[in-house]
Amino acid sequence: MSTEDKPDKQLLHLVFGGELSSLDKITFKDVSKLDVVGIYPNYAAAHEAWLVKARATIDNAQMRYFIVHLHRLLDPASTGEKTE
Repeated sequence: MSTEDKPDKQLLHLVFGGELSSLDKITFKDVSKLDVVGIYPNYAAAHEAWLVKARATIDNAQMRYFIVHLHRLLDPASTGEKTE
């Protein structure tokens, strides 16, 4: 199998957000109202989704969106390849 035939390694990322109860810590006001934006195959796609949501909620100082590196949680023994 040549390198051209090998699919890219999936480096899954989760984008989600919600309104924080305080600006000085990451505690959500209501976990049931978290906005799960989606799961993306790489950091670049996740960052684009995060950026759209962050810009759309810029007027609410307590609204925060995050990118979670799911691939690191799924395979903690990985070498930590640079994905950004």
